[in-house]
Amino acid sequence: MDRRKFIISSALASTALAIPTPFVFADSRAKRAFKISLNPGMIGVQSNFAQTLDYAISFGYEAISPFTQEVMDHYSEQQLHDVTEKMQENKISYCSNTIPLEFRQDDAKFKEGFQGLKKFCKTMEKQGATRMNTWIISSHSELTYNENMRQHAYRLGECAKVMQDHGIRLGLEYLGMRTMLIGNRYPFISSMKEAKELIGEIGQDNVGLVLDSFHWYCANESIEDIQALHPNEIIVVDLNDAREGFTRQTQVDGKRELPAATGVIPVHDFLKGLIDIGYDGPLRSEPFNQVLNDMENEAALKANMDAVQAALAL
Repeated sequence: MDRRKFIISSALASTALAIPTPFVFADSRAKRAFKISLNPGMIGVQSNFAQTLDYAISFGYEAISPFTQEVMDHYSEQQLHDVTEKMQENKISYCSNTIPLEFRQDDAKFKEGFQGLKKFCKTMEKQGATRMNTWIISSHSELTYNENMRQHAYRLGECAKVMQDHGIRLGLEYLGMRTMLIGNRYPFISSMKEAKELIGEIGQDNVGLVLDSFHWYCANESIEDIQALHPNEIIVVDLNDAREGFTRQTQVDGKRELPAATGVIPVHDFLKGLIDIGYDGPLRSEPFNQVLNDMENEAALKANMDAVQAALAL
């Protein structure tokens, strides 16, 4: 199951934004500790590891996806050394990998994927990458809340133990849409508080949150919820806006806007919360936007960075 392959149909609203000057953006850099990250697939850009690094340098991104599977399959020691050196020279760090296994299906499927996790983590360690993430589907057709909690806690706990051996932290993303919560027979985790309960059940200190502004908004959460977090509780952040014409309860996944494009989500509060607690990890845009996806790479990269800058200037 790949939530990130949903059909995307929202319209691009970033053209209406008032883009701040570089001086405004420089000032925002002084106030924040987090890094603006480029995950090309999230904005419809097709590129490999080396190309993504070049794009990051050209457009001012401060972190990039690790592309660990590509490194495992195609990179020599020298190639990895060269790209790592280039990252360091340009002060670009790593963002996060999606967990490379399926943990939501039957035991056989989980065990099959789990066998390759250690090798994947070893390569991440060699790269110097330290973050991995996944999302928690907020309803199930067969498992009750407690049954689903036990299965998630055990399987993700086993994964976290392997990751811990290689200095990797695991981020869990709760999905806040009410439409997904009632999408199957049994509701499951759909809020920050519940996600923290799952993290407590897992019982590994290298597990934290993926904090997504869209899900934070759909779950009816506030700046105070973010301010109550320790920065180390957040592994990675996703920044988006929501479509106009829908209530908080009727928003659906896979249909969003670029940061600060509509003003539906109080992005200023979201970012202020992160700045207040000193969050210093990666922040990436995940707009699920077809118009953005249809752009040429360079245009999409600029539109995405302009939107993030506009959000920071609010």
